[in-house]
Amino acid sequence: MRPLTPEERAALLTIARQALEQHLLGRSLEGLPQIPASLTEPGAAFVTLRSEGSLRGCVGSVDATKALSDTVAYCAVAAAASDPRFSPVSPAEFFLLTIEVSVLSPLEPLEGVARLIPGTHGVCVTAGQHRGILLPQVASEQGWDRETFLDFACRKAYLAPDAWRHGATLHFFTAEVFGEAEAPGAPEP
Repeated sequence: MRPLTPEERAALLTIARQALEQHLLGRSLEGLPQIPASLTEPGAAFVTLRSEGSLRGCVGSVDATKALSDTVAYCAVAAAASDPRFSPVSPAEFFLLTIEVSVLSPLEPLEGVARLIPGTHGVCVTAGQHRGILLPQVASEQGWDRETFLDFACRKAYLAPDAWRHGATLHFFTAEVFGEAEAPGAPEP
């Protein structure tokens, strides 16, 4: 995964913000900004929404099945409308939100948990129909060590915390994480 250019990062943040705005206004996602051709390549991403510093929604995909730009637009809307941990974002909250995008590398099998570096790697735990994903920055934000990170990934998958020790499948990935410095604030009258 090559690093994104500043222009590509800015374009993805603009796409996320405009998709979110269109959704909150009840409009289709047509007419989103022109994007660099590089962002039409398939890509996996998560979009995290925060309101005044607190988590307000986070949804993503580890599967690179759509254009990265489309993935980001879809995930921005899903983070606002479909994260089961939160009520849907209201139009009144739009100007309080900051957006963070995490562009993911492909998943790699984690053979030996010692390879997992909290804060550098994200993790995907699967067992049967259960899957839990934690982004790399979660371990840093929470101050978790490797074992705690894996325990919480299992909990997110609705598995026993130690399922990673007892046959759950583990994959890891990296992410390029960037976001808006602050919420845009209400528009001038």
